[in-house]
Amino acid sequence: MAQPRRRAVLATANEGKRRELEQLLGDEWELITQGVLGVEPVEETGVTFLENALLKARHAAAATGLPAIADDSGLEVDCLGGAPGVWSARYAGEEADDAANNEKLLAALQDRPADQRGARFRCVMVFVRGADDPEPVVADRSWEGRIGKGPKGTGGFGYDPLFIDPVSGRHSAELTPAEKNARSHRGQAALDLRDQLLGRG
Repeated sequence: MAQPRRRAVLATANEGKRRELEQLLGDEWELITQGVLGVEPVEETGVTFLENALLKARHAAAATGLPAIADDSGLEVDCLGGAPGVWSARYAGEEADDAANNEKLLAALQDRPADQRGARFRCVMVFVRGADDPEPVVADRSWEGRIGKGPKGTGGFGYDPLFIDPVSGRHSAELTPAEKNARSHRGQAALDLRDQLLGRG
């Protein structure tokens, strides 16, 4: 007899992210986005990826009464002291789009040679059993690479056109979705979270 699926709310309104994460977590889980449940996003006031992920997860759990999964991710550039970091999506301002953020990053690195353009995408993903869970499950994964001199590729989003994957030598925006998921910070964090929830991690 099949076991009932475990239900959790995903602290996002993005259905694509829900489908991707549900596939990675396996048949045991049924995820529903907070957007479908009418939950408004919480203000991200944390100064670390972990703080923001926990803020989002606890907010979604409190609003729905369900266990919750949330992630926070961004780009860290070594020579910029880890910037843009948690401010990756609003690096060029609160209303900035991807193009503006990329343009600001390229300007900040314009005089830096290739060996000083090291960077990583980082993702922290958390699971809480309830809003007051004292022992959240935490997965923290990175995708090491460097920032190119200019954008390449048409796939992905955010800083993908600038980020060079060292394994393939291609920009993230040039990779297929399957290639990107196999290497990416978010894909690795999801697999780590799954293994921990299964008791293997």
